[in-house]
Amino acid sequence: QVQLVESGGGYVEPGGSLRLSCVGNDFTVRDYAMSWYRQAPGKERDLVAAIIDTGNSTNYDDSVKGRFTISRDNAKNSVYLQMNSLKPEDTAQYYCQAASLYTTYKLWGRGTLVVVSS
Repeated sequence: QVQLVESGGGYVEPGGSLRLSCVGNDFTVRDYAMSWYRQAPGKERDLVAAIIDTGNSTNYDDSVKGRFTISRDNAKNSVYLQMNSLKPEDTAQYYCQAASLYTTYKLWGRGTLVVVSS
């Protein structure tokens, strides 16, 4: 089954760190731009970070710049989001997305929950 599978979410205290992973299942991520989005309860799904297919260029929402790092390992068919200095406002469901560079095709994962609370 073609899918993206996220993992690594959980509960963490403010100031802590988590590393999210996204792996392709029957899906090759190296040909796609990959992004992490998040959706807090009652809010829209927003872009957090993105990385192009080669990994040479990244983009971040201002709210996470300097704290989060997106990376990819095409050999492992995976994308990661290292999250440091976490804040309660980072609490959300985090989703991985693959987007074609040449068509409108997009594939979403089912998400992983991050809760930042003391």
